[in-house]
Amino acid sequence: MTNPSPSSSRASGTDRVVRIGGASGFWGDSQAGPVQLVQSGAIDYLVFDYLAETTMAVLAAARRKKPELGYATDFVDVAMREVLPEVMRRGITVIANAGGIHPQGCADALAALAASMGLAPRIAVVEGDDVSGLMPALREAGVRDMFSGAPLPPKVLSANAYLGAFPIAQALAAGAQIVVTGRCVDSAVTLGALIHEFGWQPQDWDRLAGGSLAGHIIECGCQATGGLFTDWQQVPDWAHIGYPIAECRADGSFMLTKPAGTGGLLHPACVAEQLLYEIGDPAAYQLPDVCCDFRRVRIDATPDGRVQVTGARGRAPGAQYKVSATQLDGWRCAGMMVIVGMDAAAKARRTAEAIAERTRGMLRQRGLADYSRVQIELLGAETLYGAGARAGAAREVMMRLVVDHAEREALDLFAREIAAAGTSWSPGTTMPAGGRPSPSPLIKPFAFLLDKARVPVRLRLDGAALPVADADALVATPSADAHAPTALPVAAEPLPDPDAWTDVPGEPLVEVPLVRLAWARSGDKGDLSNIGVIARRPEWLPLLWARLTPAVVQAHFAHMTPGPVARHHLPGIHAINFLLPGALAGGGPASPRFDPLGKGNAQILLDLPVKVPARLLAEG
Repeated sequence: MTNPSPSSSRASGTDRVVRIGGASGFWGDSQAGPVQLVQSGAIDYLVFDYLAETTMAVLAAARRKKPELGYATDFVDVAMREVLPEVMRRGITVIANAGGIHPQGCADALAALAASMGLAPRIAVVEGDDVSGLMPALREAGVRDMFSGAPLPPKVLSANAYLGAFPIAQALAAGAQIVVTGRCVDSAVTLGALIHEFGWQPQDWDRLAGGSLAGHIIECGCQATGGLFTDWQQVPDWAHIGYPIAECRADGSFMLTKPAGTGGLLHPACVAEQLLYEIGDPAAYQLPDVCCDFRRVRIDATPDGRVQVTGARGRAPGAQYKVSATQLDGWRCAGMMVIVGMDAAAKARRTAEAIAERTRGMLRQRGLADYSRVQIELLGAETLYGAGARAGAAREVMMRLVVDHAEREALDLFAREIAAAGTSWSPGTTMPAGGRPSPSPLIKPFAFLLDKARVPVRLRLDGAALPVADADALVATPSADAHAPTALPVAAEPLPDPDAWTDVPGEPLVEVPLVRLAWARSGDKGDLSNIGVIARRPEWLPLLWARLTPAVVQAHFAHMTPGPVARHHLPGIHAINFLLPGALAGGGPASPRFDPLGKGNAQILLDLPVKVPARLLAEG
């Protein structure tokens, strides 16, 4: 049976549901997602998120080589090639930020694919996010990086403003069946559909916050349906894990589900982990269309096995877009070797130090400068744990030596020399297959704020320009005090006081790892590591607040962050969000670490010993 097009079946009423499937969390996600969601018959919209800071730089480099490129080619060549006929048959609307830095090129390639299949979908394009042409003027005006305060670099690879959802909604209202955007906030592909379907206005801040939260929950694919879950043992059938579907209502609330018969897990804690993922301050999660307050969000299991999400609050957004930009900052080369046997970690570190010392001497002999950075990490020796490492007796270690330099010639020398370690120094030295490493461009991200008025949004439908009838609707209504938190609403039921915990004198205490008390997930915001912690029982939140002070967390990550660590309270889901500045050695493509995005930091924190009353163990 063919489903009617969502845009042609709009109706009023609080019971109406718009079903949105999150098919991709990044460029490289599984093709299983779109196929599974389309064949489920349970969605009205299919949305894709492809873009990250590194992705934009890769796309910029691709377009310099071939002007027709610059978009996420997998969207056209893999995903839509597989599902487009069924998408058209079922009347599913598609929204994707696959356009990268060349949205019109993506749309043209998609139109050509559709024509080869005898199909003719109406394809809209949202443009205007590329602000690289403004860089000379912004540099002259003294605009600086919003985090480091550094001046803008003389040359950039890419510079893109994070656009919002109202342009997408306008394209849908004009009759688009597929909308392709460049850089927009990840949640906008979902929020745009909801603005269109429910007729939300720029001042409907609570509804816009709820729709943005729905987009945030499904924007990373299976992370909301059991992927990366702390209690991973409970998640069945990873191979066939279900991709998320948000069943959204006009008040901004939604139910999270997944296609019937798929693996994965629908659990409030999975969704709570995703809520905390990379949001920074939960009272002021800044988006182009709304400033979100997620402190009182509720996440509850329903009798039919779904997860209900309610309680997002919003207020007016700021008057500026965040711009994510990248620059070329020299070259990088990473060499890896495996050391086997007794004292493997010590032998591996000495090997890395010897390679660095030898090649530094060779650079001096050739009149070349020293490396700008040298990073040694030992996979298998728990170097990511710092002082908390417990792998002193490791008998197999992968040594990773990363060096940066302004000139490629220096790293070509490094790449040639690293192989000599295989016969020169430590016994038990071997190398993964694949030959010597190759230098690659070192891409450094930076960010700044730009007035929305300087970013004219453009719309096209089937190649023809669409008039932007209401420019204010495309940027919503800015507020001078958008960063000031609103007052929390009165709680419907008593919540634990985070400052109320005090130990009972004489009560025996037992030390347990934090994972016994909490779930957690971590991610990145530039060079800032975001770690969200959720109490397994609401009544344990005061204990966690008392034990997990910013000072304790900073001490646990002293090898990563200079601090100060910030801590935020989310009473609605009995959770805490920690922000660790400077914890990622530059973050993203600039970081030389094994874990440049801090994905493992929640696991490191969950190992933290916490003293609890013995009675809690008896209570489970």
